[in-house]
Amino acid sequence: MKITEIRTRVVRWAGETAPLPPHFCTNPMDLVSPMLSPETMGAFTFHGWLVVEIFTDDGHVGIGNAALSPHVTKALIDRHLAPLLIGENPWDTEFLWQHMYRRTMAYGRKGVAMVAISAIDIALWDLMGKSAGQPCYRLMGGRTKPKIPVYASRLYSTPLDVLAAEAARYKADGYKAMKLRFGWGPVDGADGMQRNLALVRTVREVVGDGVDIMADAYMGWSLDYAKRMMRLLEPFNLRWLEEPIIPDDVHGYAELRRFGTTPIAAGEHEFALYGFRQLIEAKAVDYIQFDTNRVGGLTAARKIAALAEAHSIPVVPHAGQMHNYHVVMASLNSPIAEFFPPVDVEVGNELFWLIFKGEPMAKDGFVELDDAVPGLGLEIDERALARFEVTE
Repeated sequence: MKITEIRTRVVRWAGETAPLPPHFCTNPMDLVSPMLSPETMGAFTFHGWLVVEIFTDDGHVGIGNAALSPHVTKALIDRHLAPLLIGENPWDTEFLWQHMYRRTMAYGRKGVAMVAISAIDIALWDLMGKSAGQPCYRLMGGRTKPKIPVYASRLYSTPLDVLAAEAARYKADGYKAMKLRFGWGPVDGADGMQRNLALVRTVREVVGDGVDIMADAYMGWSLDYAKRMMRLLEPFNLRWLEEPIIPDDVHGYAELRRFGTTPIAAGEHEFALYGFRQLIEAKAVDYIQFDTNRVGGLTAARKIAALAEAHSIPVVPHAGQMHNYHVVMASLNSPIAEFFPPVDVEVGNELFWLIFKGEPMAKDGFVELDDAVPGLGLEIDERALARFEVTE
């Protein structure tokens, strides 16, 4: 089996998007927001997606994807990475990964170059699964659980009555865990802290103590602010506090972990094996949250998962989607997975529901993977792409 063609398409949502209220979710722009107008600050949204297809001489097609910087990622794949793969055997994933990684090392290693490698690597694993007639998780170790427990991941900073109703709905749907987003950060002072606490308090009062709550600051806090918030959050027994500070501040994460009793989760914006070795060696996290379509694909994800297991650090990948579910299914060290309930398009996390067919829906707080479906189990919904602007 040889690779004959690599096709990339950027699909950008062309329909209506739900309006986002102020303080919908903290993000790294918050700390510089006093220097910006609302028009230039904008919303931290992602309304484009990259779809990759790898074709082989025996008729198989592997599908990969990337959700960050899709136009830049497409250019990098088309001009720099695709020529390295034409004529190669897709089963040589380790060699192909190392070739792409080392060829882009001078300008890559992290960020968009690793995102591009991830998209290709996911497609290669999809190809291998289809060629073998097996789901990808079988190639990575097989089934470790009958079905995957998932947590409902939405609960943005909305009016408290709206937030309460949404949390109650997820509890009624059978979720045993759910995650909310904070809306205020350092520039909002002590009053913002109380507003953040009101979000957590509202959800806890609705779901009770028998449901896990996680809370995400999405890199929007400073170390000082995070310490102050951690003291105030202690009574709510969060399962974890997610990405409270910027990802480059590894020592800050380690300090936060020593500072309080609330577990710290991070890794959504870290890349490849060495980045996670640094996090682990610094004793910076209690949960590792790489995203397979950012971290280096399934080839990198399975190595990081093994490294985390050796240090007894659970892996709970960022985002739902099949490429993450297959990692979770194949690892006993991944106790739960994230699930984005389908909603109207708002921040962009919802786009994969429209682009692909085959993503599993949650039922009673679980998703199931089908042993009979080879590869990742996804198809591109070509008819649905009519609702997008498509760049080939």
